[in-house]
Amino acid sequence: MTRPVLRIGVMELRRRPGTQRDVHVATVLPGLGITGAKVVDDEELEVDAVLESIEGGITASGTVRVPWTAECRRCLGPVGGVLEVELSEVFEPHPVEGETYPIEGDEIDLEPLVRDAALLNLPLAPLCRPDCPGPAPDSFPTTPVDEATEAEAPRDPRWAALDELRLDG
Repeated sequence: MTRPVLRIGVMELRRRPGTQRDVHVATVLPGLGITGAKVVDDEELEVDAVLESIEGGITASGTVRVPWTAECRRCLGPVGGVLEVELSEVFEPHPVEGETYPIEGDEIDLEPLVRDAALLNLPLAPLCRPDCPGPAPDSFPTTPVDEATEAEAPRDPRWAALDELRLDG
């Protein structure tokens, strides 16, 4: 049975507080996305972190680089890039929900940390460029309005009294 790439053994770190270990991992995490932006499913994301043993836990600090793609919120053209997120988190045997991550036996799982970092930092309403004017009006056909049809629309009877109103003295 193979161990998932983002599960890291920390037995040696836990034995000696103050020791550090560099972690460099590249993996694919499909299915990450919010509203219109998503992590590119078949491209690798990279984790560069330093794990450090502290009393009662492990700290993870470093960066996650995540390729993402989306549609521009104005012109709907493709937009994307590489998101670089700084990490600084704590793993402990008895985690506090929403504040720390768990140490499970002698391993930590970086996947929840990476997922949280990626999803919380994906752009909610990306633009292809800051001055994007939106769609080109000429590229969308419009249906001409028939003026005769518009003139023959039935009138609201509540306004009939105004037809008799004369303002010329």
